[in-house]
Amino acid sequence: MTDMIDEPIYKTDALIAEDIDAYLETHQHKTMLRFITCGSVDDGKSTLIGRLLYDSKMIFEDQLEALQSDSKKVGTQGQEIDFALLVDGLAAEREQGITIDVAYRFFNTEKRKFIVADTPGHEQYTRNMVTGASTADLAVILIDARKGVLVQTRRHSYLAHLIGIKNIVLAINKMDLVDYDQSVYDAILKDYTEFATSIGITAFTPIPISGFKGDNITTLSENTPWYTGPSLIEHLETVEVNSATDAEKPFRMPVQWVNRPNLDFRGFSGLIATGTVKPGDAVRVLPSGKTSTVSRIVTLDGDLDVAVAGQSVTICFADEIDCSRGDVIALADNPPQAADQFEATIVWMADEEMLPGRPYWLKIGAQTVSATVQHPKYQVNVNTMEHLAAKTLDLNAIGVANLSTDKPIVFEPYEANRALGGFILIDKITNATVAAGMLHFSLRRAQNVHWQPTDVSRESHAAMKNQKPAVLWFTGLSGAGKSTIANIVEKKLARMNRHTFLLDGDNVRHGLNKDLGFTDADRVENIRRVGEVAKLMTDAGLIVITAFISPFRSERDMVRSMMAPGEFIEVHIDTPIAEAEARDVKGLYKKARAGELKNFTGIDSPYEAPHDPEIRIDTTSLTAEEAAEEIVRRLIP
Repeated sequence: MTDMIDEPIYKTDALIAEDIDAYLETHQHKTMLRFITCGSVDDGKSTLIGRLLYDSKMIFEDQLEALQSDSKKVGTQGQEIDFALLVDGLAAEREQGITIDVAYRFFNTEKRKFIVADTPGHEQYTRNMVTGASTADLAVILIDARKGVLVQTRRHSYLAHLIGIKNIVLAINKMDLVDYDQSVYDAILKDYTEFATSIGITAFTPIPISGFKGDNITTLSENTPWYTGPSLIEHLETVEVNSATDAEKPFRMPVQWVNRPNLDFRGFSGLIATGTVKPGDAVRVLPSGKTSTVSRIVTLDGDLDVAVAGQSVTICFADEIDCSRGDVIALADNPPQAADQFEATIVWMADEEMLPGRPYWLKIGAQTVSATVQHPKYQVNVNTMEHLAAKTLDLNAIGVANLSTDKPIVFEPYEANRALGGFILIDKITNATVAAGMLHFSLRRAQNVHWQPTDVSRESHAAMKNQKPAVLWFTGLSGAGKSTIANIVEKKLARMNRHTFLLDGDNVRHGLNKDLGFTDADRVENIRRVGEVAKLMTDAGLIVITAFISPFRSERDMVRSMMAPGEFIEVHIDTPIAEAEARDVKGLYKKARAGELKNFTGIDSPYEAPHDPEIRIDTTSLTAEEAAEEIVRRLIP
């Protein structure tokens, strides 16, 4: 015991004590492996990480200083306590009855540095697994030897493959609880192999382990003489990481910011996604297509002769050309594509279902654009790989759909470039991330359908009518008086020789939108179509009056974004629901209260009132005639 106390427990401690510079040099040039542990609930993910940290004598980088100072104070008993503390810390979620989103651990061995993401196994936290896997080079899929392949095993394997993780370890855990029976291991391996083949996983590394006992974690176990493959840590230390293959791909660097500390320096900073670049290389900036050559590659440690995938650098050009955040710098003779319509796989991560047609923020690399998703082509059943018909996607659903963006984005298929092919969708109102996705390809119409210029402009149409185009967007509860007031407004404008057109909600549903119902998704599509029609009418120089409940702020904001600045005028016909219900000449509220009318706004479907409309009409204090007079006065002073 005395001898153990006198000598360092960790090999790195000895090197640090002898030559700190040598240690730092060795540490700096180690490769990095990012991996994720995933699987079903209680498969032993956290215990496995604890065992890895203990048995391989790995050191948390942020605890290195503490370990150095305590290294001479800890003996055998202390080491046992260390492992208990590691496992207990990782098991805090179980003790507290909660699940931590994603727990990251940073550590290293003598051969490699590691970042491991420990993700929850519960189905409702599948989105957290996607988060952890999005930057991983390898996935450790755990299976409880007593339970075999479960639904969540299949889901996580499918997602890991979908996200593009090429290196998969099948860790069949808790072998000690089945007496290290090879037949159990073989049966699970056969079952998983059949599933893996069906989803396109052509290779994986199976390892029988016991996270609790330590079998086959750092060294091969005597309890499994029938297993001749590598130990888990041996495999993790030697497997090839994605960055090695990324360096062989064409050069791509999304620009994260423009660096200009003074007038004599202008550089473009970002993380190189793929490829290599050096001074003198001819490059192209997308989507503008402008070209130049690289004059310098700048880092905090000085200029580089060559930069590779995975490095953060600042690139300077020989010419003054436009380049800004969100642009992509690429090789001049081998650039990526730019398009605005795509097919994509989407993993829905929000509690609220996806609303086809609703605009979301789409973030891909450093680019952020507005995007809408169409109805899914199909949803994937992760158990059978069957393609199921679906009108929308709900929590944890995986589907394939077309999407369109409001302007072209620079991209590559996800399988070729994760940085330029992977995206997230963000709710515009809450700023919550609602989905992750992978672009497959651009749609042919993105290249084949172009805007046809015309000689008579929208300004000419407006000048011929001697008026300024506008959209008076009436919104409010059913029975608030929208149609009545809108009709009076149009009559007043007609007397003033103004050219108008009234789009009424009920009338539009007799023709243009006769195929739509009243679900949230159908309401979104209803407003999208009306918005497009209203935009065309403003191009014709008309004053467009619309009377729609339009219950969601997102869709009203979507229509506003279609119009020229100042042309969209939101008119909130503000009527308390009790008053609207009292005026219910159609009997709709009565039917909704009785459960005979589903998805009725204000009863079992929400109405999101405008926060700051251009015009607010209080129908409890104004008659319809007075309200119309006020609106016309505000429109034409």
